[in-house]
Amino acid sequence: MFKIVEKKVLLEFPRGHHLHCLLSQIPNEIRSEDETDPGAVSQRKWERIHAVLDLVSRGPGNLSKLHFLVFPESVLPVEYFDAMLHHVDEHFSNNTVTIVGIEHMRLTEFYSFAGQFSADNAELLESIRSDRLSGDIDCLQVNSAATIIKDANGATRVYLQAKSHPFALEEGPDARNDLYHGKIFPLWRSEPNAFNFMALICFDYIYRTLLQSNIAQVIDHANELFFSSRQQLDLLVVLECNPKPEHRTFRDVIHGFYGELLEAAPGVRDTITVFCNTTELVNSPPGVGPDDTFGYSSVIISHHHRMHSYQLAEFSTDDFGGLPICRLRFGPGSRLYYFNLPVFYEFDPRTTRMPLKVHRVYKHAESKGWVNIPNGEENSA
Repeated sequence: MFKIVEKKVLLEFPRGHHLHCLLSQIPNEIRSEDETDPGAVSQRKWERIHAVLDLVSRGPGNLSKLHFLVFPESVLPVEYFDAMLHHVDEHFSNNTVTIVGIEHMRLTEFYSFAGQFSADNAELLESIRSDRLSGDIDCLQVNSAATIIKDANGATRVYLQAKSHPFALEEGPDARNDLYHGKIFPLWRSEPNAFNFMALICFDYIYRTLLQSNIAQVIDHANELFFSSRQQLDLLVVLECNPKPEHRTFRDVIHGFYGELLEAAPGVRDTITVFCNTTELVNSPPGVGPDDTFGYSSVIISHHHRMHSYQLAEFSTDDFGGLPICRLRFGPGSRLYYFNLPVFYEFDPRTTRMPLKVHRVYKHAESKGWVNIPNGEENSA
């Protein structure tokens, strides 16, 4: 069963001021068994990520104020995780959160990997131990994500989770394509200035069975948080590698999440939902057709916050076809989007000031790395 476990972390986010997020909509490469040079594929994937890490480390403009760095699903080869962790530990500022999708690995490998960070992943490890006793599942592949938190004291902590929802190849009759389905999902409660956040992997946002609904569990837990402490779920990050980022199923769940269709949901009323998708997928797996599109990452908040419709070159705002929300919708290309995460008490129903603002958009230039749009100069405003 889907279980949310609360994790307290020391993050001294600024009091009374919005936070900042960098969303990395970068290309991905899906691995295949007949790769002629697997090491070269891994290196290319790592170089894409390292270029973003390097930009954050240099902190041009107000990028030095970054709090959340988000990558898509399944972009980081596990053999480069230590290099990424070292980079965050050595070069990132305190009070930063990095969320990244990790490539598939076997359950035995994932269990050993999580064991390196056992202090922060006790519930996950216990869940895997219990599952392994139920049958021969060690060879199942795991689609996972890591949340790396460099706290206020400069200590780096790593939290892992495994995807709970079946992926496309599991819809067929061949059980050899099945993935391990995770059951433990952290909810981080930052102190001393309360800011609560979660991360999910793509369809974990929507998974339903006759016995459970992932997103309903998130809403119910956030409601309990509200009624017990008057806090809420402030941020929900969804990592995608999805050829249909605006699938009807996602739209339906967004409607229910923000629409309060069946019950009041004060725990998520002001939640900011960030969907981070990959783009320009290489080696598309079966089921991905020529008309499918990647990209189109987005940021969603409740319609109570009154964002007017805009259509600009790199992003737009709308209500996702009439939903009770405000959506900041990005384009299909490879971009880095740097925007603010408004805190709930900033919202004033009398104001006409937009609560979500895009501070910078970066595109990749072969000779210069990531450069700011529109004039391509890193020191531009």
